This record gives sequence, structure tokens and C-alpha cells, in this order.
Amino acid sequence: MHPIVEVKNIGCAYGQKSVVSNLSFNLPPGDISCLLGPSGCGKSTLLRAIAGFHPVTAGEIRVAGHLISSASVNTPPESRKIGMVFQDYALFPHMTVSQNVGFGLHKTGTTLKQKKISTLLDLVNLGDLAHRYPHELSGGQQQRVALARALAPEPSLILLDEPFSNLDTELRKRLSLDIRDILKSQNISAILVTHDQNEAFAMCDQIGVIDNGAIQQWDSPYNLYHEPANRFVASFIGQGAFIHGKAVNHETFETELGKITGNRAYNWKPGAKVEILMRPDDIVFSASSELKAQVTQKTFSGTSTRYRLKLASGTEVEALFPSHQDFIVGEMIGIKVDAEHLIAFLLAEPVV
Repeated sequence: MHPIVEVKNIGCAYGQKSVVSNLSFNLPPGDISCLLGPSGCGKSTLLRAIAGFHPVTAGEIRVAGHLISSASVNTPPESRKIGMVFQDYALFPHMTVSQNVGFGLHKTGTTLKQKKISTLLDLVNLGDLAHRYPHELSGGQQQRVALARALAPEPSLILLDEPFSNLDTELRKRLSLDIRDILKSQNISAILVTHDQNEAFAMCDQIGVIDNGAIQQWDSPYNLYHEPANRFVASFIGQGAFIHGKAVNHETFETELGKITGNRAYNWKPGAKVEILMRPDDIVFSASSELKAQVTQKTFSGTSTRYRLKLASGTEVEALFPSHQDFIVGEMIGIKVDAEHLIAFLLAEPVV
């Protein structure tokens, strides 16, 4: 099966400043992927290059096997068979919902056009709002109209540029899952750009973590969390804290939390100094444990409570306990490590 999108060794720049360099990835048909990273990492530039709004300085981009971008080729956006959903919805205020959805169907006969508009509005659960104007809709409804308009010309690919950033947290969660279901039901490939990890995890099959214009890891949400390729990915994805340790053997490390044995072998020599990532779910409460930590912060979230805990050395870690395990700030509690996935990185020796 050929990829729907092939990005091969591309480069992008603003003037003399390189923003994306030697970047590659493939997207299988029907998959939803995400470009995830901090502000200024190059993810939006990459999306704009795929859409045709930004030229590439090197490499090539192919969609459905067709070359659409290279240093010498730049197919216009309207000729790329790519749908785009913007952060600000970009709906025409003087047009009804129905007219907005049908905007890209000017070459379609009237009967077929109306049938397609009706089908799409039903797909995004807006069939009864066809005659309203954008200002009469909520933010979530406007975003659904934008998606229906992007789907109308039957594109090979949908690009979503921070599509939920103007919505409140609860609506973002709900709409991201709804849009995933819609895209999957139509077997539409999509690329989402966001800085919100929860959004990326909820919507996407594969995620590319980008930093400084390069993909640090392209992987499933599960592997990004449990098997990060480098320290940047480990620190950017999820939550947690690094503690210092020393290698005892290939899979066991001595730390202030005791000896920790992981699920993989490292080829470092005994005595090597390392950093170990402790996720909140790696730390569990143990009333009988001799290892104590002081509660310095707590955040209640219903079924669970997130605690910040200070160890004897002053190092702080995070822990996620069931909410019935209720402790107060300042309290000393017993803890132990229960880490199924051990993530460790060699600690660079200081330059003298």
C-alpha cells in the first residue's frame, strides 16, 4: 500500500533562516497523524508547505503519488486536492452554513451539489442548521462547518491547523473525538498540527514530535510515552521528573528511590551516571515503606489526585494516586517505585 503523503528530505526557510531541515515522513491511507511540538519548532511551516502556502528549498512532497512540491515545483494550493481546516474557521460571514459548505463545489451541478451539502451536514450533525449564518453558531458548530467545507471537494488529504485552540477544554476533548470518528468513517487521511498532547493522543494514530525543525520521533502515542527515543521526547511527552542514578548492571540502577530494575537492557558500564524518568504512575503509595517523601503540592481531579513529592535530597517527583488516598500538603508519606517501563539516559559528564 502506497503512502498517501510522502515527505522526503524537505527543507523550508524564511529568508536566510532555515526553519525545517532534511525532514521526512510517510502517512498511510486512512491514517490520522499529528505534528506535535513547542511553539517555533517548525510544525506549522511544515503544514503550510504541504498545503502549498510555503515553498520548500530542498526535497520533495508527494500526495497520492503526485509530486506537488520541490525546489523547482510548487503546485498551487487549489490544485493539490487537499482540504484545510484553520484555527479561526475562516468561514464566510455573509454566507449561510449550506453556502459555506458548498463554496468549493461551483463546478458541480445544482442537484448533486445540494445532495452533497445535505449529506455532509448530516455527517457533522448540523443538518438542521443549514440556513443559519456563522455568527449564529457556537465555536464547535463553526468548526464542524469548516470540516464539512473541507470534505466537500473529496480531497485526498485533510490538514488541520490548531483547529480546536479557540474552544474551551471540555469542548476540545469532545470535538477532537467526534472529528476523528468522522474522518475514520470516511477513510480520510489527515494531518493535525497542535501543541496539545492530549488532543494529539485522542485523535491520532501516529505522532511526529518536532523540535528545531526536525522530527525527533515518529511513533504511536503509546511508544512516545513509554519508549521515547531521546531526552527531548521523554521530557516533552507526558509528565514526570528526572532523578539521578548510577548503573549497577545493564538493567538495574541505584537511585535515592532504591534499586530500580527496568524492562530493557542498556549497554552502559557499571557506575555510569544516568538520568531516570519517573512518570507519575511509577510512584505508588506504600504505608509500610521506609522511603518517605513530603507532599508539597496536590491537584484533585475527581478519580485521582496528582501530588508533587519532595525526596530527602530535595529532588521533587510527581505521583498520581487514587483520590481516596488523600494527603495534606506538608505530610510525610511512604512511597515505592512500581515502574514497568524504565526510561534512562546517560548523564553527560560536566566539562572541566
